[in-house]
Amino acid sequence: MLRDSIKSAQVTSMKSGDKPRTAALRLILAKVKDRDIELRNADNPPSDDDLVTEVLQKMAKQRKESIDLFEQGGRQDRAEGEKAELAVIEEFLPQQMSEDETRAAIEEAKAKVGAESIKDMGKVMGELKGRYGALLDMGKASALVKAALG
Repeated sequence: MLRDSIKSAQVTSMKSGDKPRTAALRLILAKVKDRDIELRNADNPPSDDDLVTEVLQKMAKQRKESIDLFEQGGRQDRAEGEKAELAVIEEFLPQQMSEDETRAAIEEAKAKVGAESIKDMGKVMGELKGRYGALLDMGKASALVKAALG
């Protein structure tokens, strides 16, 4: 399980004295724990790996946005810290689909839902998320779907 992999990586980094990595792993585990608490009374909670992957994707997106803002603001030191955290987060994310694979998945989803115009974008995105969820960067996929339907 993904959660166990993160916990064992934390123990290893603590033993090796890698403080920045340990801090990033602790942050990941804290966010996962927060999400567990949010979903405590949920009727249909996601599987553990799906939950952890969802948290990791959100954290990665936040780090990427922060890196852009820090670089625009001339704070390279802060951007480097965010990049280090992002590298740790991405270690545990599943390999993302390539652009060509994403385009093929979009065409397949378009055919399945019978999408013909931009009005059908929600149906296509829903199909993609349901089928490829963690393997697909939904931000990039959204732009590609819009281009394919527009």
